[in-house]
Amino acid sequence: MAGHSKWANIKHKKAATDAKRGKIFTKILKEITVAARVGGGDQDANPRLRTAVDNAKSNNIPLDTVTRAIKKGTGELEGVHYDEYTYEGYGPHGIALILEIMTDNKQRTVAEIRHILTKFGGNLGEDGSVAWNFSQKGKILISNINVDEDNLMMDALDAGADDILQESDYFEVITSVKEFNTVKDILKSKEYPIETANIEMIPGTTVKLNYDEAEKFTKLYEYLDDHDDIQKVWDNSEISEEILEKLQNDLN
Repeated sequence: MAGHSKWANIKHKKAATDAKRGKIFTKILKEITVAARVGGGDQDANPRLRTAVDNAKSNNIPLDTVTRAIKKGTGELEGVHYDEYTYEGYGPHGIALILEIMTDNKQRTVAEIRHILTKFGGNLGEDGSVAWNFSQKGKILISNINVDEDNLMMDALDAGADDILQESDYFEVITSVKEFNTVKDILKSKEYPIETANIEMIPGTTVKLNYDEAEKFTKLYEYLDDHDDIQKVWDNSEISEEILEKLQNDLN
């Protein structure tokens, strides 16, 4: 899990600094619209919507844009109807993939995903083919600048967190899905510098990659992440610190 988490952090940093910000905004707003359609426009009664709106705030998306996205979901404004799907498959070197999709044209999207995976030696799998290796957890990333680990651990565990992991630039607070919003709100009220807070799919076992394998997988990930209909990509790759640093430099 640690290797996967470090790779996820690098992807997070890259996403926060490169030219893909517009795509990130689009995906967040799409999530807000669908969350509002499925669970209603009241954030207090709709945890999924609340998480999406918090994500929009942390990415500095204007409030009026968020409000319009909610109204499109509730039907107060006209908008595109997106359906949700989850696909499982494999990338190169046996890496397990879970793809969360929102699309208005399932047939087109599936064909495009198949093409991308085939290009990199991967393929789509049947339902359940890789999901058994993943568990859904809340993950809250907190900058370690001026944060005392012992205090954070005590506050997080008291709030209901399952675990706290320390990485080079972050603390990772892991929670159950049920306790996610409670833990996040308590840590936020204590003014911990929360970088991101999301529900994620955490792999149980991972696939360790060398540099060439990691580079190839990175290219696949970029294609998938760039796709307008793919909201999230979960994988079970594991990459060493040395390779991660080189990849990070190459990404920048």
